[in-house]
Amino acid sequence: MSKESRKFEVPDELANLYDFANTLDLRRFVHHGVQHPQSDQLGNTAGLAAWMSERKLGSGGKMTPAMFETALQLRSSVRDYLQCDPGERRRNRAVGRALNRMTQHFPLAVEVHDAGMTLRPARDDALAGLSVVVAELYNAAANGTLDRLKMCASDECHRVFYDRSKPGTRRWCVSALCGNRAKTRTYRERHHGP
Repeated sequence: MSKESRKFEVPDELANLYDFANTLDLRRFVHHGVQHPQSDQLGNTAGLAAWMSERKLGSGGKMTPAMFETALQLRSSVRDYLQCDPGERRRNRAVGRALNRMTQHFPLAVEVHDAGMTLRPARDDALAGLSVVVAELYNAAANGTLDRLKMCASDECHRVFYDRSKPGTRRWCVSALCGNRAKTRTYRERHHGP
């Protein structure tokens, strides 16, 4: 679990998925007079290997450029899926097909142990750890918590967040920032015209 996922109280069982989706930071707003810098924690094979190692998701092995591209495509399909409203996710066939294509690269096996059963990576190369992210995606869909993982509705943000609100209807990662910006912009447009 990362500092970010702890800070925003993301459940442990979603922490790797949350962190993986947020390795791409597309925020482009100004906060307290400072432009937020966009970044990609997975900028190259070494960045991906380091990110996985920090979370103990790496099994060693050489990270190839093809593996790196597969990881980026998985992240893109996960982010596209989470960008859809939870009710829309199951109906958006294109996003579902894209996610299906990418998760096929991360097969899972059922492992029986004293505490019950868990899903574990079926592959044993440098990308095996990303199967844990896919397992979190599946488990969250199965138990309903995936509907609480959303992408901020602000065009200047697009950060994935965990919706802790009781009705589960939040639209912005931080209402006081992204929500306030959107509401202020709407107010100005309504009262001042184009």
